Amino acid sequence: MENREIAAVFEEIANVIRILQDDPKWQFKAVAYERAKRSIESYPERLEDIARDPNRKLTEVPGVGADLAGKIKELIETGKCQYLEERLQKIPRSLLDLLQLQSVGPQKVRLFYQKLNIQNLDDLEAAARANKLRELPGMSAKSEENILKALEALRKASGRFRLDVADKAAEELSSHIREFPGVEQVTPAGSLRRGRDTIGDLDLLVTGRQLEKLPDHLLKFPRLSQVLAKGADKVSFKLANSMQVDVRILAPESYGAALMYFTGSKEHNVALRERAKKRGWKLSEYGLYEGDRVIAGRTEEDVYQKLGLPWIPPELRENTGEIEAAEAGQLPALVELSDIRGDLQMHTSASDGHNSVEEMAAAAKRLGYRYILITDHSKAVTIANGLDEKRALENIARIRAARKKVKGIEIWAGAEVDILGDGSLDYPDDVLRQFDIVVASVHSRMTQPGEEMTKRLIKGLRNPYVRILGHPTGRYVLRRDPFQFDLDAVFNEAKKLGVILEVNASPERLDLCDRHVKLVRDRGMKVIISTDAHRPEHLAFMRYGVLTARRGWMDKQHVLNTYPPEKLLAELRPLPS
Repeated sequence: MENREIAAVFEEIANVIRILQDDPKWQFKAVAYERAKRSIESYPERLEDIARDPNRKLTEVPGVGADLAGKIKELIETGKCQYLEERLQKIPRSLLDLLQLQSVGPQKVRLFYQKLNIQNLDDLEAAARANKLRELPGMSAKSEENILKALEALRKASGRFRLDVADKAAEELSSHIREFPGVEQVTPAGSLRRGRDTIGDLDLLVTGRQLEKLPDHLLKFPRLSQVLAKGADKVSFKLANSMQVDVRILAPESYGAALMYFTGSKEHNVALRERAKKRGWKLSEYGLYEGDRVIAGRTEEDVYQKLGLPWIPPELRENTGEIEAAEAGQLPALVELSDIRGDLQMHTSASDGHNSVEEMAAAAKRLGYRYILITDHSKAVTIANGLDEKRALENIARIRAARKKVKGIEIWAGAEVDILGDGSLDYPDDVLRQFDIVVASVHSRMTQPGEEMTKRLIKGLRNPYVRILGHPTGRYVLRRDPFQFDLDAVFNEAKKLGVILEVNASPERLDLCDRHVKLVRDRGMKVIISTDAHRPEHLAFMRYGVLTARRGWMDKQHVLNTYPPEKLLAELRPLPS
């Protein structure tokens, strides 16, 4: 059993405890399971390996005591948790589906169930359309409207997977495929190669020699759940999480054309086929043809060159002007992961991170970074163990002490400070001025009307100590839409004040999204790409932020953390004297 599967069970238990509230210590227990869930899903080792090692104990995992360790062992050995099954006998399991909706938490689910006997998503929709929800405590007509919007968004997202989920599946499958003798290339295609924030089906292209028995090898993949098709050159199946995978086995001479075709997008391919047609040629996944003769196909570069174009990076292939830019020689030199010199949002054990300042700095140094910014939460984010003023000042001292211990990397003292509902910041100015860099973010009251949220954000930006706006739209991929606000007004204010917008590279957020990055680029503004890391392993999320920036046509010059430390600091908003 994978860590993420164990973490998902613990999350279910926490939610069920909060819905039932049938135990005097329900709040304490829910928090314990939630804390363990966060720790487990990001733990660098497989808990199953630890559980099966007689010299190891599961209690070495932060947040896992003897009781929870027993439940983990039960899950590993039986695939079930009796404690959860007993709780679920008291409520319909379908109630948990309601928690997928933006702004619906366990307390609301409890309210809906107790007062209106709502048991599933269809019941909730019927109650909202019948205007019954507004009669409940704390609910209104606007609440009903938001729930109906969330239901619509959930149905649109059905069958799609986050970028990191698809990326991990592609890595595991590619490793499995490469075990077969004769395999030469395995390349993910489709929307994963284009770096989209969500993925439907996963496409993998394979070339090599004597691969006749590769289909049999493919079907031995351990997480395969259903075979859809098996042929000599294509195998389709579903994984345990219901993701469909299509593996295509290709001749080397058509690899480039196939890679172009299966990378997409559909609109980009249509435009290229039209370009070929105007020259009297035909373009397909097998090659570029003049009559029956193949004139290009072995590499993508060959096909693009024959069509009179330079190679176009996959992230740009959405038919949003990339072909015209390529023809005019105006494709941007997109930012590369290797360009990144530092990370300007990460959390330590002082708030909701799992490691010390020194450990985060050492991990960043191993990546070749020249600087990091520690940004533990301010006090408003109680669920993240946010720091009050006293603890914040102690954390600054802790960060500055770490500078002397970890040589060869700049360690800056920062904070992720909440922009409160009225636009004020969670710390007073006499505390804010102690930080090297303040990142301001919204973590609460996401459903404020757009006009109020706009005023809130602009007021937050106007605080003279704010230098970066963190995850500016508040979205969670496949879980929560961006909050409503006047994008133009906020972006223009940020540009006027010199506040840098963050591209949050956490695959849960990817905020700014690619479309918003493009808007920022077109305004001539610069961004920061940060990981929001809570463990050293999370620093690897940077690649997803870079992919998102590339999809937004962002070049190296407009990404501040590609700069050396002195130049980056000089580019940030000047602090009050």
